[in-house]
Amino acid sequence: MADADHAAWRRHLGEDVEPAALRERLTAGTLSACFAATAAERGDAPALEVDGAAASHGELDDRAARVAGFLRGRGVARGDRVLLCAPTSLELVVAYLGTLRAGATAMPCDAALTADELAHLLGDARPAAAFVARDAREHLDRVGRVTTVVAIGGPGDGGPALADALEARAIAPEPDPGPAMLAYTSGTTGRPKGVPLTHANVLASIRGAMLAWRWTADDVLVHALPLSHQHGLSGVHATLLAGSRAVVAGRFEPAVLCDAIAARRATVLFAVPAMYERLDEWEGIAGADLSSLRLAVSGSAPLSPALAERIAARLGQVPLERYGSTEAGLDVSNLYDGPRRPGRVGWPLPGIELRLAASESGDEASGGEILLRGPQVFGGYWHRPEATAEALSEDGWFRTGDLGRVDAQDGSLEITGRSKELIISGGLNVYPREVEIVLEEHPAVERVAVAGVPSERWGEEVVAFVVADGDLDAEALIALCRERLSAYKCPKRVVVLDELPVNRMGKVRRDALATMAGDGGD
Repeated sequence: MADADHAAWRRHLGEDVEPAALRERLTAGTLSACFAATAAERGDAPALEVDGAAASHGELDDRAARVAGFLRGRGVARGDRVLLCAPTSLELVVAYLGTLRAGATAMPCDAALTADELAHLLGDARPAAAFVARDAREHLDRVGRVTTVVAIGGPGDGGPALADALEARAIAPEPDPGPAMLAYTSGTTGRPKGVPLTHANVLASIRGAMLAWRWTADDVLVHALPLSHQHGLSGVHATLLAGSRAVVAGRFEPAVLCDAIAARRATVLFAVPAMYERLDEWEGIAGADLSSLRLAVSGSAPLSPALAERIAARLGQVPLERYGSTEAGLDVSNLYDGPRRPGRVGWPLPGIELRLAASESGDEASGGEILLRGPQVFGGYWHRPEATAEALSEDGWFRTGDLGRVDAQDGSLEITGRSKELIISGGLNVYPREVEIVLEEHPAVERVAVAGVPSERWGEEVVAFVVADGDLDAEALIALCRERLSAYKCPKRVVVLDELPVNRMGKVRRDALATMAGDGGD
C-alpha cells in the first residue's frame, strides 16, 4: 500500500504518473498564491457563504490582501503566529486567509476554550496577533496579552474590528511564507501539543482528496463543521483551490442543512457520524430533497456499519468514509466509484504510503499500528523533540497510534482500535488524561480513569470511572469539568466503582471499563 499505487487512483491520475511527479504536483506553490490564482480566473464566481454572509472568489482575495497588509503594518512578520479564536463566520475565514497571505502562521482554536486552555496555547506559541470573538477577548485579558487583538463580530475593547483591518493597503502573497498552520492536539499526558503544518503539507492533503473525489469548479459543498478544525477548514481549501462554491452553517441543524442542500443544489456533503445520526433521526428527512448530492463524506470518527446502512437508505448512497489525523491530514479514503464497505476506511490517498507495524503477537492477521509517510505528514511537534522522536521514525514514518488491519483480498484498511487511548466524541478528539487531571482535583476522588464508551449518537461518549473517598456528587464532578474544559471533553456520565480494573503492572484496563459502563458499574 504505497505511493498511491491502488488501481483506482492510478486510473484517475493517469498510468504514467510517477511518485516523484505526483508529489511535486500535490505540493506545488503556496496556499495564498494558489487561492490568488483561482481568484484571478474566477473572480466573480461565488466562493463562500456562511450563515447568509457571502463573498465571491475575487472579494475574498481582496479582503485577504488587505488583512495581510494590516498585519504587516502592525509588525507581524513571516512565521509569526496569529491566533484565530472565534465561532464560524465569513470574517473568521477572511482573517485566516489574510494571515496566510502575510506569510504568518495561523493558530485556529476552538472558540469555546476555557481561560485555562487558552492560557496554555498563549504560553506555548506566543502569538504576535489575534483575531477573536468577545468571549475569547475576555479570556485573553485574564490570562495574558497579545500585542495586536482584532475583534470578530463586533468592536472589542482596546482593539480594532476586522472592518478596520479591511481599510489597510492590499499586498501580494508572501512568496516564502512560514508554516501555514500551528494546530494543537492533546497528548496522552493531557498537555496539548503544537503541530506545525507547512503549505506543502496542507496542499498535499487536500489535493490528494480532491483528485480521489473528483472535485471540480462545478461542485457545491455544504457542511456545518466548525472552521476552527481541519475537517471544516479543508472544505474551504478545496473550494478556493478549485474555484468552486461552499455553503457553511455555523451550527448544525438537520432542517437548515437539508434546506441548504436543496436550495443550492449541493453536490458534496461533509459530516461526522454524530451529524448523520441526527439526520437519520430527524422527522423531516423523508421529505428532504437530497437528490443533487453526488458525494457524502464521513470523517473524524468511526461510522458504524448500521448507521452507514440507514444513511444510505436516506441519501441513496453509502457515505464515503475516510481517515486522517492532525499530524498527517487526509490519508485514507474509500473509493469514489465504490464499492464502499461500511466499517472500512479504504486505501491510501494519492501521495501517501501506508504500512502496519508488527503487532505484539506477531500475528499478521491481527494487524498492527498504522504508519504513514508522504508530503502530507508533518515534520515534528512544536518545541517537543522527545514527542517528535516518539512519533516519527528516522526515515519519515509517522506512528499514528491507531491500530488497523488490511484486507488480504482487496487491500482496504479497517481501523480496529487506538493505542493512544484517544476518545473521539462527536468528531472531536478527547484525551483521557486531560480530563482525569481535572477530576483528580476534587477532594472526594481517590482514583479516576476516563474512557470512551460506544454511543450511537456520539460515536463514543466520555465516561468517568471514579473510586471515591466518601460521598460523591456526580453532578458536582461534571460541573468542575465544565469550569475547566470545553463542553465536548466533559464526562457525559460518572460511574462509581469500588476499585479500578488494572493489570499486573498496575495500569488501568480501559477495555474493561467500557463493559462496566454498560452494566452501570455493578
